[in-house]
Amino acid sequence: QVQLVESGGGLVQPGGTLSLSCAASGSIGSIFRIYTMGWYRQAPGKQRESVATIASVGTTDYIGYADFVKGRFTISRDNAKNTVYLQMNSLKPEDTAVYYCNNVRSPWDWGQGTQVTVSS
Repeated sequence: QVQLVESGGGLVQPGGTLSLSCAASGSIGSIFRIYTMGWYRQAPGKQRESVATIASVGTTDYIGYADFVKGRFTISRDNAKNTVYLQMNSLKPEDTAVYYCNNVRSPWDWGQGTQVTVSS
């Protein structure tokens, strides 16, 4: 069983930055790198949506972003630490949501997420 713990959220003004982390632990061993990981978000009253994905193939990371975060958010990973990151710049009020990470192809149990609130 794999546990996911997201952290780094908070309250920030429009235009501000936040850095999120997601650590995977449990029965993942040393094979974290084979999993395509993604960041997702869920705003109140809305469905969960994909924000960014990252797949490690050899020494190359293949990355994709939702159109609404392109140019503002950056996903990365440290496979040695079983951790995925999301750097969020130029935050907007519409980015307010709970942010989660998970295995894209075969999702594990969802973590508690981390709340991001963008407000003046």
